[in-house]
Amino acid sequence: MMLWIALAGGVGAATRFLLDSWIVTRVRHRVPLGTIVINLVGSFVLGLLVGHFGHASELTKVVGTGAMGGFTTFSTACVESARLLLDPKAPRNGHLVGVLHGVGMLVGAVLLAALGYAVGA
Repeated sequence: MMLWIALAGGVGAATRFLLDSWIVTRVRHRVPLGTIVINLVGSFVLGLLVGHFGHASELTKVVGTGAMGGFTTFSTACVESARLLLDPKAPRNGHLVGVLHGVGMLVGAVLLAALGYAVGA
């Protein structure tokens, strides 16, 4: 089981890298949209899995813990929020973007996880 979880984690991380790179090359914005999309999608998928199969299923362990654990990235989202908050080049009141980014992603991820859970149940 551990090998499958580790392999799925690698697939999730590689998918995150490819998707984030694809988004960054198409959307030039101060706010890191790739990380937002990745974390929101991952939260929904994990909610869907847990809602439908429960925490203990092997599929949830492999796809949820492995693939979605590798795909989503809480630490990157926190660093990006801090970067936006502390950006010395931010426009007037632009530091608010960092706060909104962090809070918005957290609230959005929880709501989408709940939606996924409800859809999967």
